[in-house]
Amino acid sequence: MSDVVDLRAFYTSSLGMVARRMVNRAIRAHWAGARGMTVVGLGYCTPYLGLFREDADRSLAFMPARQGVIHWPTARPGRSALVEDDMLPLPDAAVDRMLIVHALEMSDDVGSLLGEVWRVLAAGGRVLAVVPNRRGLWAQRDTTPFGQGRPYSSRQLTELMRQSSFTPVAWSQALWVPPIRESVVLRSAAAWERVGSALSLPFAGVHLVEATKQVYKPAAVRRERAVEIFRPSLAPSPATRIAQDT
Repeated sequence: MSDVVDLRAFYTSSLGMVARRMVNRAIRAHWAGARGMTVVGLGYCTPYLGLFREDADRSLAFMPARQGVIHWPTARPGRSALVEDDMLPLPDAAVDRMLIVHALEMSDDVGSLLGEVWRVLAAGGRVLAVVPNRRGLWAQRDTTPFGQGRPYSSRQLTELMRQSSFTPVAWSQALWVPPIRESVVLRSAAAWERVGSALSLPFAGVHLVEATKQVYKPAAVRRERAVEIFRPSLAPSPATRIAQDT
């Protein structure tokens, strides 16, 4: 599993900078802006939260304890925190937009993670998850963060969202460029993205799924146990009758 040191090193590399640019372009296609909103990134989202830092009313970076935490943004007051991803330090319905990157595929309990995202997301709020594509080239290379953890197919990701009381509303893909550090490949990254998107090629590196919160979350059905209830007798005891007769 990648920690923040590995993740930061990747995103400062030439391949990481290309990945960041391509994924940022896909994120921006989903969310053109976040003016006046509260935006939270869960996982390792700092390469992408800059899209909304100046626009949003507030933006925060929550980094899971198993990965570690780094200061963000650089040379500014910190907005990052180390968290347990199933116990976010936020009140209910406090977030308008939740961006999840390098989190779902790394989680030991995805259901609890998404349940907590559901809790903190406001009614009408939206979540955007960036997840490695099981069929993609990037998932086959463990030399990048997108080759760590458990990748997903689009069908698996849709089912996961629905089971967690989210309704998927938009899909996209990114990272058709192969995860190769050769400069000739990196320089042609934009062309790879245009061709892959136009032809809907199946080997994109990541899925992006945008979903809304189902406000009326189904309640879990609990099986009630048969319990013997003590009911005191209403008839007066012999001692009480004697006292009444006297």
